[in-house]
Amino acid sequence: MPDSATPSVLFVCVHNAGRSQMAAAFLTHLAGDRVQVRSAGSAPADTVNPAVVQAMAEVGIDITAEVPKVLTVEAVQASDVVITMGCGDTCPVFPGKRYLDWELPDPAGQGVEAVRPIRDEIEKRVRGLIHEIAPAN
Repeated sequence: MPDSATPSVLFVCVHNAGRSQMAAAFLTHLAGDRVQVRSAGSAPADTVNPAVVQAMAEVGIDITAEVPKVLTVEAVQASDVVITMGCGDTCPVFPGKRYLDWELPDPAGQGVEAVRPIRDEIEKRVRGLIHEIAPAN
């Protein structure tokens, strides 16, 4: 049961179909209940990118049930850390929040071969984030 001491992270990209879905899945998988995880898009797609689903399945993480979600002001306000991934000026900014911008290639329209290095970079960054905000006891 998350409490107020549990850090919360929101991953945002334009379509919420690739990068932010992978980041949220890795954070949930690696940190468990030590972190509250959200993801959203400023212009969400209809479905998660199939190459992204396949790339995550290759590392044992099933995201087939995930659906892109629209970015809301409430989601930003409820998060301690907001990590943007190429959504530019469409991400709302609130004082008192910590913002990180992860410059990552957009996997939209790419095959799984192109998605793998993006996936691996996201995993590396998520592991660093966990170490910083929710280290294992």
